[in-house]
Amino acid sequence: MIRYLLTIWATLLLLALPGFAEQQSGVQDILAALKKGYASMHDLQADFNQRTYVAALKREEKGSGELSLKKRDGGAMFRFNYLKPKQQIISNGKSVWFYLPENKQVILTDTARLFAGGNAMAMSYLTGLGDLAADFDIKLLTAAPDKKGNYLLELVPKKQNDAVAKLHLAVSAALVEKSRSPDYSEAFFPITSFVLFDQLGNRTTIDYSRIRVNSGVASDRFTFKVPAGVEVIKQ
Repeated sequence: MIRYLLTIWATLLLLALPGFAEQQSGVQDILAALKKGYASMHDLQADFNQRTYVAALKREEKGSGELSLKKRDGGAMFRFNYLKPKQQIISNGKSVWFYLPENKQVILTDTARLFAGGNAMAMSYLTGLGDLAADFDIKLLTAAPDKKGNYLLELVPKKQNDAVAKLHLAVSAALVEKSRSPDYSEAFFPITSFVLFDQLGNRTTIDYSRIRVNSGVASDRFTFKVPAGVEVIKQ
C-alpha cells in the first residue's frame, strides 16, 4: 500500500498548476513550461517504470504499466494499469478502486478518506486547487541539463507533510526551450520522471515513456466495472 499511496501522491502533484511566486534564477522558465504544458493538456497517456524503496523492509519493489490521466470539472481522474505485478488503481475523482486480480478482490475507498489527515494536501491537487509555488520551496538542482537532457528541480513542502518530504522532478530541457516561443502551440507534457521521498525514508521513482497528450481518453476508463466473482471490500 505504501507504493500505491506514494504513486498516487506524486501523480496528483503532476496535475498541479505552477504558481509564479519569486523563484530562483532559472526556475521561472521551467515553471512557465510546466504551466503552459498543463494548460494545453486535457488528457494524458504514458508508459511507466516504477521503483519503490520500502525503508522498513530494506527492499525495492518494481512495477511497470500504463498511466492515464484526464481533467474533469473541478479536478482530475487517473488510472494505473500495472502489467508487473498485474494490478489496477482507478479513480473517477471521487472514489478509488485498488483491483488485485490474483486475489479476486477490489478495495473501494473514497478519496476524502484516502487523503485524510496528513495527506490533506493531496486532495487540493486532485480537486485542481493545488499550487506548487504556494505549497513548496522550489530550487534548481543543476544549472544545465543533465546527460539525459533534463532540468532537475527539487520541491520541499513549506509546511511539514506526513506523505512528502521532498520531490525531485525531471523536466525536458528541449520542451522548456520550445515552450518559450509564443508561436509554439502544440500540447505537451514536459515531465520525464520524478522521485518522491516520504518522511519514513521510503522513495518512489517513476520514469515515463511513450507520452501521448490529448489522444482522447474516454471518461468511462476511470470507473471500475467489477468482474464476476470479484469480492468488493469497502474501506
